[in-house]
Amino acid sequence: MKTKLFILVAMFSASSYAEYKFETVLSNLDDAWSFEFLTEDTVIYTEMPGKLKIASLSDKSIIDISNVPKVQYAGQGGLSEIVLDPDYKSNNKIYLSYSAKDDNNKSTLFLLSAELNDNKLINNKVIFQAKAPRRSPAHLGAKIAFLDDGTILLASGDGFDHREEAQDLDNHFGKIIRINKDGSIPSDNPFINTKDALPEIYSYGHRNMQGLIVTKSGDIYEHEHGPRGGDEMNLIEPSLNYGWPAITYGIDYSGAVISPFTEKDGMEQPLLHWTPSIAPSDMILYEGDIYPELKNSFLVTALVSKDVKKVTFNNGKDTQESLFSELNSRLRNIQSSPSGIIYLLTDGPNGQLIKVLPKE
Repeated sequence: MKTKLFILVAMFSASSYAEYKFETVLSNLDDAWSFEFLTEDTVIYTEMPGKLKIASLSDKSIIDISNVPKVQYAGQGGLSEIVLDPDYKSNNKIYLSYSAKDDNNKSTLFLLSAELNDNKLINNKVIFQAKAPRRSPAHLGAKIAFLDDGTILLASGDGFDHREEAQDLDNHFGKIIRINKDGSIPSDNPFINTKDALPEIYSYGHRNMQGLIVTKSGDIYEHEHGPRGGDEMNLIEPSLNYGWPAITYGIDYSGAVISPFTEKDGMEQPLLHWTPSIAPSDMILYEGDIYPELKNSFLVTALVSKDVKKVTFNNGKDTQESLFSELNSRLRNIQSSPSGIIYLLTDGPNGQLIKVLPKE
């Protein structure tokens, strides 16, 4: 097991660096949620109502992609994450997560693979459908990441009203899922031989996971929304229980106690927790050279605190700084371009894609 860092309260400081400059490269985005770079000048992005689009950052032209799956755009649901296949340049494959109705007219999380061909999706295939039916699309998670072996990780949230089921292995509420690209189940998944457990499950006891990355060393980092307080950042290991809702540093939105416990045997402690909540929404580990002061730092976008938290770990302690708060925007997504330039996606209707220019 990898060494865990048990830091219970996140400490913040204002950025000590000179202010950055910002350039709005796209605007009037309709509830955009996720984006990826196809080239330094071209991005592909999702809009939650069910639109997938490609935009040129230089001439601002936008192309609608056809044959996108029908989604349930309501509450927190819709077309969510887009991720490129690691071999995208040779196979044109992409992966989309989204909310839609199942055969029983319940809302759940889907994962689709498809190929991008002449501005159209072809060979669409649902490779995962969560066994996590809910009345309305809430706490879907929906984040996607690839492991070095080519398997896919998918965050499947607790559904809000189904939080107790995050502790059970017979459903996909509050779980990280691991599957192969074709939707089959890896033979070394941790619960594949566990009676009554769903074999796709990789870890459990999660709430609403909005950040999921795999580093070059193969470590998996995840962050998730708490209720009032208790947003967490975790180092993910197969088979482990991350505690929700049996242990938490947060309280319910009503002020009621969810659990009197913050620790229990057999349940993992977070690397850090944010109390009060910042509402973390995405995350990268910055490894470029454009901003030397950010290199090898986790950059976490936040909806409530309206900034990016720069997080570094050293000798068992975390250090944090608040970046880009002058934008005063709910920040939904963050990516680094092929050359290492940081771009931020703002949340909600009339969204913007913002280029962060390094200090002079």
